[in-house]
Amino acid sequence: MPFTRRSALLASGAGLLGPAAFAKTKPASTPNREPTEKHLNDLDKLVVDIMKKTGVPGISVAVVSPDRVLYLKGFGVRRADAPDRVDPDTVFQLASLSKPLSTAVVAGLVGDGVVSWDQPIELSLPGFALSDPWVTREITLRDMFCHRSGLPDHAGDLVEDIGYDRDAIIHRLRYIKPDTSFRTHYAYTNMGFSAAGFAAARVAGKSWEDVCDQRLYRPLGMTSASSRHADFIAQRNRAFGHVRRGDSWVIGKEQRNPDAQAPAGGASASARDVATWMRMQLGGGALDGHEIIKPEALAETHFPHIATGPAHDPMRGPTFYGLGWDIDYGGPARIRWSHSGGFALGAATCAYVMPAERFAIAVLTNSAPVGAPETICRSFVDLVLTGKMERDWLALFGEAFAQMAIPTYGRDADYAKSLANASPSAPRSIYVGDYRNDLYGSIGVVETSEGLSLNLGPAPTSYPLHHYSGDIFTFQPMGENAAGVSPVRFSRSGDEKSTRVVIDYFNANGQGVFVRS
Repeated sequence: MPFTRRSALLASGAGLLGPAAFAKTKPASTPNREPTEKHLNDLDKLVVDIMKKTGVPGISVAVVSPDRVLYLKGFGVRRADAPDRVDPDTVFQLASLSKPLSTAVVAGLVGDGVVSWDQPIELSLPGFALSDPWVTREITLRDMFCHRSGLPDHAGDLVEDIGYDRDAIIHRLRYIKPDTSFRTHYAYTNMGFSAAGFAAARVAGKSWEDVCDQRLYRPLGMTSASSRHADFIAQRNRAFGHVRRGDSWVIGKEQRNPDAQAPAGGASASARDVATWMRMQLGGGALDGHEIIKPEALAETHFPHIATGPAHDPMRGPTFYGLGWDIDYGGPARIRWSHSGGFALGAATCAYVMPAERFAIAVLTNSAPVGAPETICRSFVDLVLTGKMERDWLALFGEAFAQMAIPTYGRDADYAKSLANASPSAPRSIYVGDYRNDLYGSIGVVETSEGLSLNLGPAPTSYPLHHYSGDIFTFQPMGENAAGVSPVRFSRSGDEKSTRVVIDYFNANGQGVFVRS
């Protein structure tokens, strides 16, 4: 896969970079007091420096203690082609930083006695099933919120990219082959996570979006926060998603609509909103003395539920995932709850919560992920805990994200140089027809005046096919997970029509085979 939100998540912890990247970091022996004025002044300089090095158009930053907001500033512009400045109330898409907000919402329902973390999903979510009937019966909110379902990494994301809505994607989870045994391994799945959120909301008798409003955003006074994309688009003071074109950041032609996976990536909020939510996290469910969420229900989200990385370094220990949180034990008496979010179409976010040291930082940006928010968060934690930035985090995170942006499909040849005017080895009519795949639905290969086209999705979108060699063509995918061109490989015998086609873009788990109808 190209860049994924799981990759962004792991970039904020030890799992992606490995223990060697942290070997020179010396853990503090005792918790520090809250960040000082000097730390906050240094944060100003840090943000400006990272913006200069990465070119990211706009950033908003919040630093809090349980009792107050310590720092709240915007930098840069909301869109690269206009002078509108980012401020603390500029609304950003949170991408996967939505996940710990979502589990806070469900913790509220758990504390109210409406639902249980161990509620089986199928009891309240019509149309939900996995490939194994026993797993379908047993899998709970807790299992999906900590990514131990057995589904492969990012299962269902490509189904969303080609235009299926949330109900159709949830229904199609049954066609995805498991990658591991149930409850034995961690594999990050947006649509699995979202299924749990939708199931909890149905128990409450409301839509997911209404539950978020009523159980978290309004009680906390998060006035611009929403889990509806339409609400984000309606905000006058909102950030636009940017992608890199050469050395410049430009507004992407596609702007991400994450409604289908709203619990996993569909929240939007300002830095001021996120600051309030982080204070509640540090306060154990309370804000300014008022209980918002039962502390025992919220505490479950901070408890390690599945290991995400092994303990190579005895000074660090393994890394874990809780319920919507990456959990890292970075040394003696140091615990970090964190999460990153990223849309390749133009958003990157990160939050670090240091419960023992009693401070938290969140960074929101309007660019595709290049490691900027993770670098700012990690560097600031270094400054507070050790008095200096222990490593060049931008070099580490930046390289990791650059590697993630390289597609893993179609690497066996330079398909990007396929010739649009090259002639296939058989008449076009050999390839024309309808092909079927349970997971991705029907596709059509049609002949046009300009050649062959591939029709994908429930309301078919047409993609030109370019001949590469023999019975291999290429096409350029669109959407959040698209990167380079993908091979499209037809199988046929002699002069007979092709019997099937394998699309590499969909075939990471061997499920990209489409059979002629």
